[in-house]
Amino acid sequence: MPHTAEWKVRLYLFEDEGTTKARVVLDTGDTSLTGHGTAHRNPADAEVPEIGDELAAGRALRDLGQQLVDAAARDIDGMGASVTRREPPQVAGWPV
Repeated sequence: MPHTAEWKVRLYLFEDEGTTKARVVLDTGDTSLTGHGTAHRNPADAEVPEIGDELAAGRALRDLGQQLVDAAARDIDGMGASVTRREPPQVAGWPV
């Protein structure tokens, strides 16, 4: 049976004194999930806001993605099936 859905995603970025914070909100129509991410610029590094935006947004999206995978695992468990969970890989870059 075909299935089509549209989920809405909004990404918010906030930067203040070398710290960038991101919040991503997913609205499925039935539920809402929020992911968060942060990036801190080393004071010795050049100020390039796009890098902080990319890192904070990526981390927020990764947080949201993990929440979705966890929700699916709970749903699968609720159906009596088993799920194999993996730890997310470590990513190099600015500290979290």
